[in-house]
Amino acid sequence: LTREGQVLYEASREIVEASDALHSHLQELKDALSGTIRIATIYSIGLYDLPPYIKRYLKTYPTVNVHLEYRRSNDVCEDVLGNVVDLGLVAYPTRDARLETIPLGTEPMVLVCHPQHPLAKKKSVKIRALAGQKFVMFEPDIPTRKAIDKVLREHGVQVEVAMEFDNVETVKRAVEIEAGITIIPLSTVSQEVAARTLAAVSIEDADLLRPRAAVHKKNKVLSPAALRFLALLKAD
Repeated sequence: LTREGQVLYEASREIVEASDALHSHLQELKDALSGTIRIATIYSIGLYDLPPYIKRYLKTYPTVNVHLEYRRSNDVCEDVLGNVVDLGLVAYPTRDARLETIPLGTEPMVLVCHPQHPLAKKKSVKIRALAGQKFVMFEPDIPTRKAIDKVLREHGVQVEVAMEFDNVETVKRAVEIEAGITIIPLSTVSQEVAARTLAAVSIEDADLLRPRAAVHKKNKVLSPAALRFLALLKAD
């Protein structure tokens, strides 16, 4: 932007934020919820954790429209900071002075493999049993991958990375064709385990609890609709 364009952009953003704050305050006075909530989420949370909450929310507040976007973790935070969305949902949230982070609990991650894989017959394994195994991983810049790499490194376990993908659905499909094993959140694989197309095995001696969080821009005035949605997520 030119200097003039930058000045116009900053002033316009302040006007829009003031308008949003006024609209939110008027809704609070009327005790009426309407409008649109814009949410950006990583694939695993959006596809597996979020649907029951959206269903409950829309049943309670049918006049609110929930706009959902699936993004990579770093893109979620950028969308929040750029006021593209109101709320972001991420795993392994990073510290950022510009963001307000609301913890939403943890979820277990498990070893997932093809039902015919030798490890599939076990109820649990120690992490050293994974040494030398072919792995289907998330891409290196994804926070869940970084956390898995850290745990493997701390236990001195080296694996062979056969494939890397940016979303959990593709990771699971690769494991189904026996391209390797993987470590993913338990909630993302429940359907495949029930259908016996994949097997889930707990890892007994490693910290593999994945923290989740909601984030929004610090000092941003959230609409009553967004605040109610956030309260619903925090309640559980």
